[in-house]
Amino acid sequence: MDDPRNYRTDPGCLKDVIHENVARIRERIATAAALAGRDPGDISLVAVSKSVDSGTVKLSRDCGFSAYGENRVQELLAKQADGAYGNTPVHMIGTLQTNKVGKVVGKAALIQSVDSFRLAGMISKRAVSLGIVQDILLQVNIGRESTKGGVDPEFADELAAMISGLEGIKLRGLMAIPPAADVSSGNMKYFSEMYKLFVDIRGKKYDNVSMDILSMGMSGDFEAAIAEG
Repeated sequence: MDDPRNYRTDPGCLKDVIHENVARIRERIATAAALAGRDPGDISLVAVSKSVDSGTVKLSRDCGFSAYGENRVQELLAKQADGAYGNTPVHMIGTLQTNKVGKVVGKAALIQSVDSFRLAGMISKRAVSLGIVQDILLQVNIGRESTKGGVDPEFADELAAMISGLEGIKLRGLMAIPPAADVSSGNMKYFSEMYKLFVDIRGKKYDNVSMDILSMGMSGDFEAAIAEG
C-alpha cells in the first residue's frame, strides 16, 4: 500500500524516504564490494548535502554517513552553527577560494579540494596559527578538463612532495571527479588511473603524507570506483 503521507510536508515521512534511499545505496555498495573482493566496511559513504537545508540534514544524521560534504564555505558554516551535522564530520568538497581559507580551516574535518601549492600554503599558515593539523586531499583533474579544478595527473606526485614539507597540514590522499560524459561507461579508466597514482604516491612515503583516503565515485558510478580501488 502506498504511504499516504506527503514527504514534502511531513518530516517523519521525509526521514523514512531518506533512510530507504540510503539503505538501497548501501546494498549497492555491499554488492559492488563483494564483486571486487573488498570489505564494504572499508568503503566510506559521504553524503553531499550542498543546497540541502539544515532541517533535512538533521533528519539524516542517524543514517551512519562517514561524513557530509559541502561545496560552499558559507553553507558549511551556517549548517555547522545550527548543529545540522551532529557528531558527523563535514568535508569541504567544492572549490576553495583563497579568501575563504581562514574561515574553513579547523571547521572542516577534511578539505578535499586542494589543487595548488599556494592554496596548501595558505591552509598551512592558518592551521599553524590555530595550533592544529588540518587534513587535506589533493584534487586531481583526472579528465584534464579545462572547466574543472585540480592538478593534472602528471604533476600530482610533484605537488604531493612539495606539500609534504608544509607544517600544520596532513595530506591524507587524493580526490577526483571524472568527466560527466563518461559516467555511462562507468569511468573505469579514470578510476583505474587514479588508483595507480594513489598507490604510486603512497609508495614514496613522503613526510606528512599518509595516503589512506582515495575519494572518488558518485551515485552514478560508485560501483566502478569500488571495483577499481
